[in-house]
Amino acid sequence: MVRRKVALVIQEGVQALDAVGPLDVFAEANAHLPACEHYECSLIGHHSAPVRASNGLLFLAHMTFEQASDPFHTVLVAGGPCLPDGVEDQVISAWLQAACGRAIRYGAICTGAFTVGHAGLLDGRIVTTHWRHAGQLAQLFPKADVQPDRIYARDGRLVTSAGVTAGIDLALALVKEDHGPAIALACAKQLVVVAQRQGGQSQFSPLLMSGAAYETPLSSIQAHVTAHLNEAFPVRRLATIAGLSVRSLSRLFMKEMGCTPHDYVEAIRIDRARNLLEATDLAVKAIAFDCGFNSPAQMRAVFRKKLGLSPVQYRASFQYRT
Repeated sequence: MVRRKVALVIQEGVQALDAVGPLDVFAEANAHLPACEHYECSLIGHHSAPVRASNGLLFLAHMTFEQASDPFHTVLVAGGPCLPDGVEDQVISAWLQAACGRAIRYGAICTGAFTVGHAGLLDGRIVTTHWRHAGQLAQLFPKADVQPDRIYARDGRLVTSAGVTAGIDLALALVKEDHGPAIALACAKQLVVVAQRQGGQSQFSPLLMSGAAYETPLSSIQAHVTAHLNEAFPVRRLATIAGLSVRSLSRLFMKEMGCTPHDYVEAIRIDRARNLLEATDLAVKAIAFDCGFNSPAQMRAVFRKKLGLSPVQYRASFQYRT
């Protein structure tokens, strides 16, 4: 076995956890591996001066792009809050094209996917990123298959992760790939995280509007549905509430929310159910009827389809107690 050299690209405004999360996983893996199999991790940046993270933490790159000319086993780009709206950095794009071309695997944590996309390395690939920016990534790089509910994705040599702490999930998956599940589990135990998170990003990104003016058709629907959630809401009833025709309402939902009226109501039901599962000891059957599902079985089916886990599994993972 040989050492695996890992390059982690950092830029001004980097999300600190995007960088230190994966680095801590690889460092913990080293504690369980012989020296000849250690990960050798290097931060790569424009210069040797401090790089300020979005939380104010300062990072120092081990190498500049010019210095980092040797092949790496793994090349990753850390994300940052400014990257989705940033312009292409041609120096980074050129370096990534060369480095990723020689790497065994490459990719991004969180919004680092935008940097990888600017380098032309997402085309034709399944990718993910932070749920808040998935739509923007898909719009900017239409040749990529953006799947917003993934915690992490692997497509050939390309690996990408969802937001922030999902970089830890991705790094654990890479350790498991390299050294087997026992080492990955040992790392997860030491870092006090789950070795394989159940479900997808939909657990954390309910499809609800925030702060919308009440008099808009969509916010009127949200207010009414939320107040009468245990009732049925066929599309004709929603159209009446909004004061629109069924066709106009459907078009409005697709334009503004990117989903059908039925899917939107279902998302509100799921969000209420999630909150009750997290904060109460109510029986699953009671929660199902309170949230407007026809039966516990229907709620279970919807949870599995949308979140990737059952209501019981969701409660076990996310319930908190005061």
